Amino acid sequence: MSLHPATMPDAIFETLKARIIDQSEPPGSTLTESAVALRFGVARPTAKLALERLVADGLLRREAHRAARVPELGRADIVDLFATRRLIEATAIGSLASGGAIPADALAAHRDLLGIARTGGAFAAADATFHRALVAGSPSPRLARMHASLMGEIELCIGQVQAHHLLDVTDVAAQHQGILDAVTAGDPATAADLARAHIDAAGSALLAHYDSTH
Repeated sequence: MSLHPATMPDAIFETLKARIIDQSEPPGSTLTESAVALRFGVARPTAKLALERLVADGLLRREAHRAARVPELGRADIVDLFATRRLIEATAIGSLASGGAIPADALAAHRDLLGIARTGGAFAAADATFHRALVAGSPSPRLARMHASLMGEIELCIGQVQAHHLLDVTDVAAQHQGILDAVTAGDPATAADLARAHIDAAGSALLAHYDSTH
């Protein structure tokens, strides 16, 4: 793959991130610096930069003296992640509703998701962007930092929901619309309740799939 030198680490990062999320690089698979360098036709230090960013974002895990590996989330991981995500996002979205303003990035992601719902296609990126933007737009920068630290694992889960067709994108878009309507109406309690229900639906679907395959 031919990339402009200035964009190589970012382009490699984005390509591998998309492949991890859509399960082209499945859970448990390894990514070595030498293999990535060979695949993209770059030097190993360039490949290392991209892999280090994926590790920092939680999309890869790496132990000392071992190759980076796509995380395999167990049942306890999924339960804990979604419980923590529910607490952070419901609180952040409820706080956001107190002001009644929706971040522009969240609106853009929702429009993208509506387009995907009409035409079909991969929705994980738009879904993740929507949630990230809502929390980032809340009044608490600490909630945003906590949420950002979970986003890699959250995106892994959204990718699994997408890859295994566990939720219909039309339903996801409708649930997002309900959250936006509650925020716009300045209704913190309803916005938080809808956020919790939305996250619980995804978590329950993923757990049911996990239980059926393990």
